[in-house]
Amino acid sequence: MKRYLKDYLILLIISGLIIAADQVSKYYVRTLLSLGQSWSPWDWLAPYARFVHWYNTGAAFGLFQGQGTVFGIFAVIVAVAILYYFPRVPSKEWILRLAMILQFAGALGNLIDRLTVGHVTDFISIGTFPVFNIADSSITIGTGIMLFGLWLQERANKRAMQNNLYESETQEKINPEAPI
Repeated sequence: MKRYLKDYLILLIISGLIIAADQVSKYYVRTLLSLGQSWSPWDWLAPYARFVHWYNTGAAFGLFQGQGTVFGIFAVIVAVAILYYFPRVPSKEWILRLAMILQFAGALGNLIDRLTVGHVTDFISIGTFPVFNIADSSITIGTGIMLFGLWLQERANKRAMQNNLYESETQEKINPEAPI
């Protein structure tokens, strides 16, 4: 039970900080910029990176517009699944845990927007890439980290299988009569 509390505390503190940064930044964008208005600290930076007040009724990066309810339900399912599985992931698998924290924070950050303002506030605009927010970034980075972690785990499993095969072959050469 103590371990679960420690695990949930880690999940809630880190994701809470990300959610707070996401919500505070969105609040300032909604308060300081009218819809469609953009701002950049330096004129020369504006073509490459700027803040722009935009909103999204679909998924991250403007995909599937008008499907906010579906993505809201999906966010709840993801959050509940992470709450269930997070303490069951061994502490040594910190890459997977970090990925889950980022995905949890991103899902809840955008869910809060859907429930409070009816859509997700986006504001980070880089080049011609779709406008996004901290929660979108958290989900995307979390997914990338998860894929990287799974790739590392697969490599380690292959290496272990090769080592086991090598040890079996070596044992057979040393003592061909011994059962493997």
